[in-house]
Amino acid sequence: MTKDKLKIYRQELHQIPELAFDLFKTHQYVDEKLKGLGYQTETVAKTGLIAVKKGRIKEAIAFRSDMDALPVTEKTNVSFKSRHVGNMHACGHDGHMAMLLGFAEYVSQLKEINQTIVFIFQPAEEGPGGAKVIIEEGVFEKYHIQKIFGIHLYPDLEEGLYGLVNGPMMAQNGEFNLKVTGLSAHGAQPHFGHDAILAASNLVTQYHHIVSRFIDPLDPVVVTIGTISGGEARNIIAQEVKLTGTIRSFNQLNYDTIKQKMREIDQGVSIAYDVKVENDIIDYYPPVINDGQLFEMLKSSLDAKQYQYLKPMMFAEDFAFYQQKVPGMFVMLGTRNESLGYVHPLHSCYFNFKEDVLIKGVELYIHIGKTLKLF
Repeated sequence: MTKDKLKIYRQELHQIPELAFDLFKTHQYVDEKLKGLGYQTETVAKTGLIAVKKGRIKEAIAFRSDMDALPVTEKTNVSFKSRHVGNMHACGHDGHMAMLLGFAEYVSQLKEINQTIVFIFQPAEEGPGGAKVIIEEGVFEKYHIQKIFGIHLYPDLEEGLYGLVNGPMMAQNGEFNLKVTGLSAHGAQPHFGHDAILAASNLVTQYHHIVSRFIDPLDPVVVTIGTISGGEARNIIAQEVKLTGTIRSFNQLNYDTIKQKMREIDQGVSIAYDVKVENDIIDYYPPVINDGQLFEMLKSSLDAKQYQYLKPMMFAEDFAFYQQKVPGMFVMLGTRNESLGYVHPLHSCYFNFKEDVLIKGVELYIHIGKTLKLF
């Protein structure tokens, strides 16, 4: 596997970003590459792919890449920019697929391996969660998967370094869609109306008090209101306001406390301002929690100059569903290169990285395989 081939994989995939489970061109591309390496493939979760290299024993180790992009309009102006206007691989999943294809090529050239290796190319990581669907379809039982590994590109870490976290790494997340319905009236006669904007403003203020007054200050949690819209005109008491936001926590008890307090605040505001508050809170991904033994295995087998310890992050990742099934280890791979301007965060319309870093991901997969004596 050469850097040039990884570069080609990444740049070709970058041009065809697709969303959620509707990854038809991406599926075709990855399928053709895997079959070209001699693998038989299985389609899972609508547009996901499984490829297997059988070992002397049937118990398997899995390696996973996500495949989907984001509804972001690209502004990088690179020669290989997205051909799907409005969509972009702004979270590095094009690079993740390239790395796993590179590792699949390496494994395909081995005559015999000790333990079965399963390559998982998974849709819908950005939502609604392809990992959960793959588990529900019985993939782990079918292939006797015992452990799983994944890598994510990360622009907050220097290029080429591996970012390691022991235990909780990424947060549990929930999303909420909230509607406040009041009664409109002339702005000069507010006493005839029920002001949805005033009620919504109090909701925002009180939600942010949950973190500061009902959660241990040493426990990291987040409540964020991301959007708010409502009202009809400057001289009309608003009848309706809509808000959306997110909840993040590493702790189930804290997560449940936030939801409970939000419900209580909703009820109190509803009574105090004579409005109707409808709050649809959707539980998404559990926390990413790296297995302690796999962390120690990886840390002790790498040179200290190759990695850096990272603090837990408030991002959410559906790799967490796999870790509820089997022990798993998720690793960040640094892409930050200030001299080239590769400093933009994940999900940015300017996110980019130097493809040379992808060989470090392939090398880590190979290193894991050798350390576990898979081949």
